[in-house]
Amino acid sequence: MTTQTHLPSRDAIKAQAKRLRKALKAEGNFITHSETLEMLAHQHGFRDWNGLHAAIGNRPIEPFILGSKVSGHYLGQPISGEIISLTRMNEGARYRISLDLDEAVDVVTFDSFSAFRKRINATVGRTGASAAKTSNGKPQLFIHH
Repeated sequence: MTTQTHLPSRDAIKAQAKRLRKALKAEGNFITHSETLEMLAHQHGFRDWNGLHAAIGNRPIEPFILGSKVSGHYLGQPISGEIISLTRMNEGARYRISLDLDEAVDVVTFDSFSAFRKRINATVGRTGASAAKTSNGKPQLFIHH
């Protein structure tokens, strides 16, 4: 039996299976959702989907999923983008997250100067709020989920 401590959540595996099935279908390979779940179970070192499901079935749902689209606020400005890097820390109490924004955001509020960012790296809690705060006490980054 395989034991892994950093398995994705059940919802993350199912979402990955849907994306895989859609990609395979676009290439002309038609497989069932069950077959994609079996493929992902094998990739994680399990004999079948039932084994993988048993290993991840009772864990709390992860608030963030690698590759998912998110929206929120960064330095008070609205943002949207994709999670391109995700590290679970402190047993899921915090997450180190990197976002690739759909559109660059100006991180400077001074009128005669601009600094645009397309990528953001931050540490956030399960609620999506960063530990780092702005001068007015609000989180630098807040991600809706």
